[in-house]
Amino acid sequence: SRAIKTNQDLLPETPWIHIFYNDFWGTLLTHSGSHKSYRPLCTLSFRINHAVGGMDPWGYHLVNVLLHAAVTGLFTNFSRVLFGDGYWTLIAGLLFASHPIHTEAVAGIVGRADIGACLFFLLSLMCYVKHCSTRGSSPSTWGWILAAGLCAGCSMLWKEQGVTVLAISAVYDIFVFHRLKMHQIISALYKRKNLTLFFSIGLLTSWGTALLGVRLYWMGNKPPSFSNSDNPAADSDSFLTRTLTFFYLPTKNLWLLLCPDTLSFDWSMDAVPLLKAVNDWRNLHTVAFYAGLLLLAYFSLKGSSSERECNGKTVMNGKQNANGHSCHPEMEYKTLEVKSSFASKEENGLKKHEIQKLQLPSTENIVILSLSLLIVPFVPATNLFFYVGFVIAERVLYVPSMGFCLLVTVGVRALYVKAQKRFLKNLVFCSTAALIVFYGLKTVVRNGDWQNEEMLYRSGIKVNPAKAWGNLGNVLKSQSKISEAESAYRNALYYRSNMADMLYNL
Repeated sequence: SRAIKTNQDLLPETPWIHIFYNDFWGTLLTHSGSHKSYRPLCTLSFRINHAVGGMDPWGYHLVNVLLHAAVTGLFTNFSRVLFGDGYWTLIAGLLFASHPIHTEAVAGIVGRADIGACLFFLLSLMCYVKHCSTRGSSPSTWGWILAAGLCAGCSMLWKEQGVTVLAISAVYDIFVFHRLKMHQIISALYKRKNLTLFFSIGLLTSWGTALLGVRLYWMGNKPPSFSNSDNPAADSDSFLTRTLTFFYLPTKNLWLLLCPDTLSFDWSMDAVPLLKAVNDWRNLHTVAFYAGLLLLAYFSLKGSSSERECNGKTVMNGKQNANGHSCHPEMEYKTLEVKSSFASKEENGLKKHEIQKLQLPSTENIVILSLSLLIVPFVPATNLFFYVGFVIAERVLYVPSMGFCLLVTVGVRALYVKAQKRFLKNLVFCSTAALIVFYGLKTVVRNGDWQNEEMLYRSGIKVNPAKAWGNLGNVLKSQSKISEAESAYRNALYYRSNMADMLYNL
């Protein structure tokens, strides 16, 4: 309602330039009541929709679906950089295309902010990948990094978290393209090696700082304020409660990515009860979550193993395996077309940067990138640097889900390679196919919940009964179902007795 139906910025009589001074809901950014959500490109797309089709929802939904299709195509194309041409790239693309967590972003019109941000996020990342592959060999390389910076700016103008692509680009350059370990970064700085790498990272850092500085200045140098019901943990007087709850919420978000069985249009109020004591059993989930992330990051950054993998086969110390495939010790994955060693390639006159294109990142490299893609875009929603107006929002996971899909794919690939028996390999492959099918079926079911307001609010009763019953009461009242609306309002007040609007409506 606020983003489209009552947003004056969408009307033709409103000067279009107002979009760049107002927030997502049409309120002046410097106004004390502004939400501070600065997404002018998304609002501009709504205005174009409004100019073409008015308030007919069909056109708005069509644009969302087309954007999601474009994002899926770009993500699959980026996966090819990591997995090469083959079914692993296809699996990553299918996981992203079918994941139920995307339903809110695609089926809910305001979720277009996340889809548009992800589109330019991937365009920026692909431009930077092109910059890395042409650096030192083509004068156009700096044009690619300029394009990456412009796309990052566009991504941020769709939604704030888009600016995090600059950090992901730096991770790609250091850990995937150059395959450096942590200790090698310090050594390279000290010995002044890879100066072009650090110059590129410097450009990314400078551009990111400039974008954030302008963004903060434009919103009046003040963070937004939210009500207690939007983010109960942020309003809590107890430091322990705030800390335990904020550390637990990422765990809950990861579970929604892994097992999106229970989804809701709204996770505010008491949908996720606050963690008020150390002996709350949910803290075990928090400990397991962060321990797992740290172990995964540690072994990936360390990345020293005598057992390597090449072309889907296990190799020891770079020696030739039983099937006759020769592997260089520093190359853990190659494309299937490459069957000769680095030495023979160099003998044939190929340059170093051309040889680098022929090899694919190792498992450790992809895990590092996947973790960064999962974590970094989610950081703005963690309440670590500033409070946000929600507890959990499924649409916020649209961009981080790319890291999740890559992580699942590389994990499945590692299991497939390690499996010695054909039966086990088939089991891994069939299990992955089943996961994709179940994700797709859940997406279809979840889309049914988004068909109209009544179905959507009924589907959220299990997660957030107070908000869901209250909204459902409003819908039933508008349908002149007075007795049912009264029952819905009373149910809402049963779960949260201090809701003034519900008392007024009743």
